Amino acid sequence: MAAKKLVARPRSRSGRIAIVGRPNVGKSTLINALLGEPIAITSRHPQTTRDQILGVITEGDTQLVFVDTPGVHKAKTKLGARMNDLARDAARDADAVLFLVEVGPTTRTAMGADDLAILASIPERIPTLLVLNKVDRIKQKAKLFPILEGHAKARDFRAVIPVSALNANGTHRIIAELHEIVPEGPKMFDDDALSDKPVRFFVAEFVREQILRKTFQEVPHGVAVVVERFDETQEIPRIDLAIHVDRDSHKRILIGAKGSMLKEIGTEARAKVEQMIGKHVHLQLWVRVTPGWYENEAALREMGYGNSSSSGTKDGR
Repeated sequence: MAAKKLVARPRSRSGRIAIVGRPNVGKSTLINALLGEPIAITSRHPQTTRDQILGVITEGDTQLVFVDTPGVHKAKTKLGARMNDLARDAARDADAVLFLVEVGPTTRTAMGADDLAILASIPERIPTLLVLNKVDRIKQKAKLFPILEGHAKARDFRAVIPVSALNANGTHRIIAELHEIVPEGPKMFDDDALSDKPVRFFVAEFVREQILRKTFQEVPHGVAVVVERFDETQEIPRIDLAIHVDRDSHKRILIGAKGSMLKEIGTEARAKVEQMIGKHVHLQLWVRVTPGWYENEAALREMGYGNSSSSGTKDGR
């Protein structure tokens, strides 16, 4: 009787990849492009992302867990300092790092001082990919090559990849490179998982996204959104959210004439929530003035910014 031939089963690979860089370089846009789903909110405001947001891609026996981090900046508040700590911790704990730098027609060949400072905080032992974003802004591609070469001299990068996160160009090469980098090991999430965050986290984020998009410079980052009620016992789930602002003037702006601005914010956010969960919801928004909440430890904890495991919500859903 012939012996059975043993077939080696492929070993699974799994790893955490931190996306790190200055504010507004396109980190959230990139993670959305990589996943093909808008899990991270975006706006023209810097420091839009306040939390570590995990996005999961599973392809066969390989699972890539991306961590979208707040932009590293010169913190002026306790909230800002916490955001910087989140980004640095994510880089130190990662199996690989995507170091994101934006480029444009006026970008110098050598990497700038702010980017170099952030790069220096990433341990040398961690495989790092230099990702140059917004290359679509450079129309004459011959001007891109000196920038690629000059920035590549800042460190021994695993790869240097030009991308346009807005157009999802170049993301396939990032994923291919990471397949070779992440270590062997069990998957961290189910194959159909998209993120580790609960639904209510995204509800609060969708509301904050609309505030940032619609109020421009009028209401800065002194705004926080907290889910106070998530009732699914009714046919149409009811979700109540409190919007905390720093000043009375900001409250007036958010409410608008006869409640017009608040209604517009709620309508746009509700559409995204309904798309995510696949059913109609009743969304109720309230605006409260909480002066200096971003410097108050108790307020930061209440609003979900007390520690790195918080998600801007009070409980699990």
